[in-house]
Amino acid sequence: MEQFKRYEKQVPGHRIQIDVKFLFFTDKSGRQGKRYQYTAIDDASRARALKIYPSHNQQCAVAFVDYVRDKFPFRIHTIQTDNGHEFQAKFHWHCEDLGIRHVYIKKASPHLNGKVERSHLTDKTEFYQLLEYKDDIDIEKKLKEWENFYNCHRPNAALKGKTPYEVLKEKLTSS
Repeated sequence: MEQFKRYEKQVPGHRIQIDVKFLFFTDKSGRQGKRYQYTAIDDASRARALKIYPSHNQQCAVAFVDYVRDKFPFRIHTIQTDNGHEFQAKFHWHCEDLGIRHVYIKKASPHLNGKVERSHLTDKTEFYQLLEYKDDIDIEKKLKEWENFYNCHRPNAALKGKTPYEVLKEKLTSS
């Protein structure tokens, strides 16, 4: 049986995968609601930045890139996204203007953004499934708590039981 080799950059910030998770909920009056969790994951350390927006558009994607730049303690070289409408011209040129290279994955190939896609499954099973997601709770506050737990306290099997920030610290101090 062939051993699967994981693709991984060695330098934090060399490649950041970004994607959007759609969140659906029913409010107290029975109306359907929708929010959008924008997610960035560093390829080298698996450190993540998470933020919820009320819309799914280029303006939110641009704001998220600015949030990610402030959040991560390293320079971002490349951002990788799918070909969604939120990552088109305005987003692309915003990245380029910041000195960040923006690349698209091949169409209909979400496995090429596998780390961020897999992290959304973790969000679903370890965060949202346990959360009674209604519009009356402070979802932003709870998401920040989850982001902190994921990055600083949750052992990651792909990182041999270390947390993303433990790996990030090792990589930043060894370079």
